[in-house]
Amino acid sequence: MRVAIVGCGAVGSLFAANLAQLDDVEVWAFDLDRQHVEAINQHGLRLSGAGEVVGNVRATTNAGELPPGDFGIVATKCMHTPSAIAASAPAFANGAVCSVQNGVGNEEVLAEHVERVIRGTTFPAGRVIAPGHVQWDVKGDTTIGPFEPRPASMAEVERLADACTRAGMPTQAVADARGPQWRKLIFNAATNPIGALTRLTHGRVCEDAGLRRFVSELVDEGKAVAAAQGIELDADPEELIDHAARPDVAYDHKASMLQDVEARRPTEIDYMNGGIARFGREYGIPTPLNDAVTALIKGLEASWGQT
Repeated sequence: MRVAIVGCGAVGSLFAANLAQLDDVEVWAFDLDRQHVEAINQHGLRLSGAGEVVGNVRATTNAGELPPGDFGIVATKCMHTPSAIAASAPAFANGAVCSVQNGVGNEEVLAEHVERVIRGTTFPAGRVIAPGHVQWDVKGDTTIGPFEPRPASMAEVERLADACTRAGMPTQAVADARGPQWRKLIFNAATNPIGALTRLTHGRVCEDAGLRRFVSELVDEGKAVAAAQGIELDADPEELIDHAARPDVAYDHKASMLQDVEARRPTEIDYMNGGIARFGREYGIPTPLNDAVTALIKGLEASWGQT
């Protein structure tokens, strides 16, 4: 099996390095960070923290160098999905492409370029701490399933899930992956922007009573929008939020949006809270808190150009 990781940041690196441990999987990675790519090719892709792994991954900054693959795993930031899949799509002419990204709307973009798409949701998290080296902060499960408008076959979904699980990234194949995706979306939309605005880790957000109430109110809006679409969540996001706040799970983890804010990078707010608000408008569900949080984060982004 040949798998290409499109976007070898933190999450992409977790999949790449672990899959590279399997004798029956050849792993490629496409990323525009030249220093990161060079380090991977010279020394392997190193993970440390929750797992100590070095993966033999073939990395490139030129998508045209990707050989034909059985699977693509897209792990770019949401705003980079169009350009990343447009460049790499020829490698998946006879393969299936899976999104393991945050937010909503990525699968629709993938389906504009490839024939068979897999909807995915993943909870492992980390951060790039040096070229070729990723700190693995949080372990967790992944759920994948056919993307309904342009689905990969269930056999393909199960084959990819099996490889990821054998590699140490537990992955479940399901017929309808919308529930897990919206559970993660609601979790992210309720916690990431609060951490980004306050500069607090996940655990510190949750131990503040006022912030925790605000998180729950954001969760309630997300649940209402999911219900309006007929999506049944596979678990309560509230339980996941409290679980992640434990000291042995993700108490000290800085959410990806906080990492982006600290680095003054564009955030994925339009695909998280903005995505919930868009679906809310479509289905007639008010989302005033998600609208407010979206405006606050976008205002924070705008301020960087004035300093």
